[in-house]
Amino acid sequence: MDYVEEKSHYQGLKFMKKVALRTQFLAQRMDLTETEIAAKSQRISDWLCQSLPMQSWAYLHSFLPIKTKNEIDTWLIINRMNRDFPFCKIVIPKILSDGQLAHYQLNKSHLIDNKWGVSEPDSSKDMPADCSKIDLVLVPLLAFDKAGNRVGYGKGFYDEFLKLCRPDCLKVGLSFFEPVDAIEGVSATDMPLDYCVTPNRIWTFSR
Repeated sequence: MDYVEEKSHYQGLKFMKKVALRTQFLAQRMDLTETEIAAKSQRISDWLCQSLPMQSWAYLHSFLPIKTKNEIDTWLIINRMNRDFPFCKIVIPKILSDGQLAHYQLNKSHLIDNKWGVSEPDSSKDMPADCSKIDLVLVPLLAFDKAGNRVGYGKGFYDEFLKLCRPDCLKVGLSFFEPVDAIEGVSATDMPLDYCVTPNRIWTFSR
């Protein structure tokens, strides 16, 4: 796929702190219409599935979209994987009462909504996943920079989870928007991305 450059007001951002980025990019995402979200999500799915070696993954971890926060529709990627690469097992997260994440193999018939209206696995029915087997994690974010640092919702769920994965597990962010130049306040505990997929291209970060 060829990518196109997209001019918009976020391309003028140079160096910003996490709190400011979180506020600004969440507001921008909430301004997107359903039609824009669907179109951008489809382009992100196409870039991911056509540009990375999907056939080499046995376990893919994906978040499920929070519709009230206008998140990327990851069901497009999940359904495409199920269709084209049925041998690849899909793993999804569940938020525990202590604020940690647990991980289960996806069974669509067992999904239940948590108190935030987010679909999660039913821990009484679904099979826990071994994080050491995961080959690729689709990482949610609000913003990212040109070095592969990301800004999430500020809870640290994914930074803790990614530390449990294999060193060679690919960390792939998904973003409706292009990166800022640099995020201020990146700490040693923040887990950087290997790739980030936007509607226009795939960004690759050297480690």
